[in-house]
Amino acid sequence: MSQPSLAPLPPQQLEALWAEHLKGEFETKDVEATLATMVDDAYVNHMPVNTGGRGKAALRAFYRDDFIPSWPDDVHMTPINRVVGAGQLVDELRVNFTHSKAMPWLLPNTPPTHRRIEMDIVVVVQFRGDKLACERIYWDHAAVLRQAGLLTEPTRPG
Repeated sequence: MSQPSLAPLPPQQLEALWAEHLKGEFETKDVEATLATMVDDAYVNHMPVNTGGRGKAALRAFYRDDFIPSWPDDVHMTPINRVVGAGQLVDELRVNFTHSKAMPWLLPNTPPTHRRIEMDIVVVVQFRGDKLACERIYWDHAAVLRQAGLLTEPTRPG
């Protein structure tokens, strides 16, 4: 097994590697192609709900069983901003979809609500050499729960 180069890639190559990773997740829906962009001990953490995995075996199961097949057909992602630095990339995205499938990585133990969800996501990606080392994904989970009808606004006395 070859070791990834530890020299940091230039920003354009980081962006190309990230695009290849996203292609595996969202276009080709290819778990092995997605994992090929990652180091062996990579981790993914969807911070608000602590879903993802650490290491290729756990990530293979996560991508295969929970993440890749759960995206509704009407998902639309709009890039808002990207910052690329030495060995890291931060993406801001607006994501819209109908919650028409179970999405255990986003709404664990929740059946489809068939409601429209619009969420802003921040993805922090760190690289080790020529591979992804980790992804930390953040969003306002209370806003997602409200849109899914799972959290109501508190009533105020008045």
